[in-house]
Amino acid sequence: MSKNKDKRMSAAEAIAKFVHDGDQLIIGNYTLGMACGLIYEIVRQGKKGLTHCSQSGHVIDEVLVAGGCVDRLVTAFVLNAGGSEGGSAVGRAWKQGRLQIEDYTNYNYNARLMAGMHGFAFMPVFEGILHTDLFKKRSFMGEDKYRVIKCPFTGRDTVLVPALNPDVCVIHVQRADKFGNAQYWGAMGSVQAAALASKRIIISCEEIVEHDVVQASPHFTIIPAFRVDAVVEMPWGAHPSDVLGYYNRDRMALAIFMNALKSEAGTRAWMDEWIYGCRDHNDYLGHYVERFGLESLHAIKARAFYSAPANYGAAYTSVWDEEGRERSIGLTPEELETFMKEKGVLHD
Repeated sequence: MSKNKDKRMSAAEAIAKFVHDGDQLIIGNYTLGMACGLIYEIVRQGKKGLTHCSQSGHVIDEVLVAGGCVDRLVTAFVLNAGGSEGGSAVGRAWKQGRLQIEDYTNYNYNARLMAGMHGFAFMPVFEGILHTDLFKKRSFMGEDKYRVIKCPFTGRDTVLVPALNPDVCVIHVQRADKFGNAQYWGAMGSVQAAALASKRIIISCEEIVEHDVVQASPHFTIIPAFRVDAVVEMPWGAHPSDVLGYYNRDRMALAIFMNALKSEAGTRAWMDEWIYGCRDHNDYLGHYVERFGLESLHAIKARAFYSAPANYGAAYTSVWDEEGRERSIGLTPEELETFMKEKGVLHD
């Protein structure tokens, strides 16, 4: 994919084009900066048969399961609202046999992504997992959840997890350019690894900036343009979670969600109001303002706290000067070729 291609599109277009029924879907963000706007669009479009990979079972997992999008879940944490008397959409679906769950530790989950992003078939993990139910109890992955081999160097039993290479990743970042260079700062979690391990990547961002901004701050670019399939400009696209430098977590909105999650009827009513009852993300924000007022959003907007600038300066940016001569020897490429021929050191 050309890095110079303009990949801007709406959330509806991106989800329709790059998320397919039966896909293995992964969410890159871990409780922070969750791509809620994109996930709500997946639910609105009624995608089915997904295997969902999510390190943290928060809002995203719950709405995907409640919306009937997910048949299988790979995770390290599942939310339970309301204590022992409560529950969650994930918990209810699992107990009713509508959802299969494969459970990993946070470390082992991320080891699968590290293998996937680097092109390895597997990754070794600490052998202590052998003594836990996480190793002993298997769901839809069966023997492929973990494998044990003899280490060729030590002869000891070595536990392996398979590489994770999802079909599509959706993540939310602070900013990107129209080509797909995605910039992110803050707690990284599995954001970068989830994206780079995946076959297709959909980026939503708080703002689309000029390419010059990206070039001036390369240390923030975690996903290069050539890997990205779609860029969706979506201010407040992680709401009700937080985005560093833009807004805090909306604890009121999360409390409303958690309270609704305790029952199937409450979850259905929340979904009808906040997902199915909104045409798109802009409609969602408009409904929020109608319910709680614009001041509720303003109250969680981040105050500015800028990092110190970094000096990327150099004496020059090319080994060739303005006249096309190599700076250390003073020759053009043609002159260098002639010189090497004369010395008999130029070989075809």
